Amino acid sequence: MTFRIGLLIFPDITQLDATGPYEVFIKFPDAEVRLIWKSLEPVKAGGGMLLTPDTIFADCPQLNLICVPGGAGMNPLLNDAETLDFVRAQASGAEYVTSVCTGSLVLGAAGLLNGKRATCHWMSLHMLEAFGATPVAERVVRDGNIITGGGITAGIDFALAVAAEVLGEDTGRAIQLGIEYDPRPPFDSGSPARAEKALVERARSAAAVRQKDREAAVGQAAKRLAGF
Repeated sequence: MTFRIGLLIFPDITQLDATGPYEVFIKFPDAEVRLIWKSLEPVKAGGGMLLTPDTIFADCPQLNLICVPGGAGMNPLLNDAETLDFVRAQASGAEYVTSVCTGSLVLGAAGLLNGKRATCHWMSLHMLEAFGATPVAERVVRDGNIITGGGITAGIDFALAVAAEVLGEDTGRAIQLGIEYDPRPPFDSGSPARAEKALVERARSAAAVRQKDREAAVGQAAKRLAGF
């Protein structure tokens, strides 16, 4: 039976949030992997890469797995009724409800993370609390049928964890070998827990405007969910 996977894409998405898991998901036997958005017009990812949706909300069949990636462009989605309605509707029938990076905030805004453990990009991790979630600083977090991945590159870890869950660990290992996922970065600065404090502060400063806008959007979405 076909295992239907849908990745939400949108303007100003962080493309690796989607393309990392995509490379793993297309290795699933009998999988159908869709890129989903409101229209079939190409969307421009952060940095300029064009991604072309192949399915619109209205025509999307019930998915076995829905995945919401992140990126600066997810800020508007936190209060986008059309997108949130689609995510909620799919989540109600999906076996797995998933996200990468700040996509978990969209799951939260859809009311899907209340009382759940979840993760996010380290810079926005605390914002999950606004949606009743418990933030967890790990690469992959599972709570029931909800699986969330940390920031950007963690999307590959997340997708391999899903592969092991759906297809078994042997298949997950085979996919990892096939894509030669053997990360050995030249620096040990990929986490704020290990990076130099000055480097972390520069990163926060560079993202201050985006983060301020995100905090405001999260606050608005949380109030809406609470009925205010």
